[in-house]
Amino acid sequence: MATTTLPSGQVSGIRSYWARFRGGAVWGLLRAIVSNRKATAGVVILAIFCFLAAFPGLIAHDNPQAEIYNPGLAPSAAHWLGTNAYGQDLFAQLIYSTRQSLFLAVAAGALATLLSVIVGVTSAYMGGFTDDFLSLITDIFLVIPAFPLIVVIAAYSKNGGDTILIAVLVVTGWSYGARQLRVQALSLRNRDFLVAAKLRGERRWRVIVSEILPTMTSLIVAIFLGTTLYAIVAAAGLQFIGLGNPNTLSWGTMLYWAQNNEALQSGSPLWAIMPGICIALLGAAFALLNYAFDEVSNPALRPVRRRRR
Repeated sequence: MATTTLPSGQVSGIRSYWARFRGGAVWGLLRAIVSNRKATAGVVILAIFCFLAAFPGLIAHDNPQAEIYNPGLAPSAAHWLGTNAYGQDLFAQLIYSTRQSLFLAVAAGALATLLSVIVGVTSAYMGGFTDDFLSLITDIFLVIPAFPLIVVIAAYSKNGGDTILIAVLVVTGWSYGARQLRVQALSLRNRDFLVAAKLRGERRWRVIVSEILPTMTSLIVAIFLGTTLYAIVAAAGLQFIGLGNPNTLSWGTMLYWAQNNEALQSGSPLWAIMPGICIALLGAAFALLNYAFDEVSNPALRPVRRRRR
């Protein structure tokens, strides 16, 4: 057989790229997830929920909104979780509700994190009046109690749909992350590589995007995980008390209808228990993932864990 050899220059380029990848944040993140059992468990749980959200029809074959069965049936081979008071299959509702619940949490977490990055990093890098003004706005949202504000805004725009619900979660969930990012950006503002970028005449937005943000990747991801965890619980709480759209399929609306029909007292406890378990598992997945990002952002944690072993 004929063999082909790569030029020495190309081989050295591949080796240097692999060395940069192994020493980079992506490789460090993968190593942290694999070496941390809690982080691995979080990834597995999140992957299962993502699969259920993407392909619910492969798991549940019934129409989740069809009222075609006898009400209040007990769990059986035909209906794994039984039926609710409206004759709907509870297992199908639980599986199909995964997509809406996961979408609300991730969308609210991503938008809140984006707002935190814009406000926090801009405030620290610009300084002066811009820093004072943005810090004042951040402090106001930090002082105001979050959940009462959520209830007031959601009640004012009741049944406004998912857009209003996401907006409420973003408005009440960005301030803590912005404060953390501002502190981190302030510690980087006078570093040599930023001074060199300014001397080269690079624009401010380019310095922020290409110089500052890459150094704070692990902190940004940690803020996203924390904000998403907050959005999971807050969205379910709002829907449970009737401030969401009760006609959508989500775990929070399942809890709302279960509470309205007194599921625990009427012999249908799984109607209320299973959505609560799913909310807890999804929240636990995002919480467990923070262990991996703690190791990436704070290397001092890694030697401590090795010594314990």
